[in-house]
Amino acid sequence: MTTARHILGNPVTAHMRTDPTRIPAGSSVGKALEYIRDHEIGGRVVYFYVVDETDRLVGVVPTRRILRAKPDAPIAEVMIAPVVAVPASATVLDACEFFTLHKLLAFPVVDADRKLVGLVDVDLYTDELADLERRQESDDLFQLVGVYLTEAEQRRTVLAARKRFPWLLCNVVGGMIAAVIADAYEDVATLALVTPFIALVTGMAEGVAIQSVSLALQTLHGRRPTWTAMGRKVGRELLVGLLLGAVCGLIVGLVAFFWKGSFRGGLCLCVGITGGVAASAAVGIALPFLLRLFRRDPQVASGPIALAAADMVTLLLYFNLGRWLLG
Repeated sequence: MTTARHILGNPVTAHMRTDPTRIPAGSSVGKALEYIRDHEIGGRVVYFYVVDETDRLVGVVPTRRILRAKPDAPIAEVMIAPVVAVPASATVLDACEFFTLHKLLAFPVVDADRKLVGLVDVDLYTDELADLERRQESDDLFQLVGVYLTEAEQRRTVLAARKRFPWLLCNVVGGMIAAVIADAYEDVATLALVTPFIALVTGMAEGVAIQSVSLALQTLHGRRPTWTAMGRKVGRELLVGLLLGAVCGLIVGLVAFFWKGSFRGGLCLCVGITGGVAASAAVGIALPFLLRLFRRDPQVASGPIALAAADMVTLLLYFNLGRWLLG
């Protein structure tokens, strides 16, 4: 039986289409459309590839762009260049990396001289790789792809750091804002009934926020986000957060009551944890949706932003309750 490792190790040329639609580099949009009408188009039309007289790839034109362009416009003004292309020496696993990293529907395949030899599109997933999933080898498949992509990012140290560092600044900014909040509520933050539980309150909110982020990323995998879907998810996660927060808050509040002998201290913890966990759950589930809706990468950005937001919201709620009940 064909294994996932065998398929992923195959040369991409064994799975590519050999009929990409070519457009001569020197033509106008009108001439290009005439050329397309006069030549057979195979498969699903997603991109048209612009080649020079030696069949070297010089650009790519998405279908929408060529249909909306003026007929007398030079194709060089409409095409996108340079083109991300899969080398003919690549494997299916290499092509998986291209699809994962660049989020395109198809890639041209070129030889060592950049001559166009074929293309691979999403059918590579829906046909070859999905067939492996039906054979109950999906775990093997996705582990192999995941390990490969992780190793690829590790080899690109500067690129990986540059991609992640701006979002990690959210933790720095969030930490500084949390310090400002603690300083502003110094009269409460230094109370014997409040100080020992600050780390616990923020830690529980952060844990729930990360859980919600993970659930949102799983929901978004392979799906287009919508405002309606986000609203439903946030409403449901808010209720889950309220339930989780109420149970955990009640436990911690009772422990604090018997430990410190203060009903108000226990009530402050119970309500603070309930509200902080519920708010953090809603923020955690909403952030990946919002980032995707605004065309940002949620996998890298969601975690740091969610943690910073959870800390700020929870501290504000906890300290205000402390000032009201214990001040």
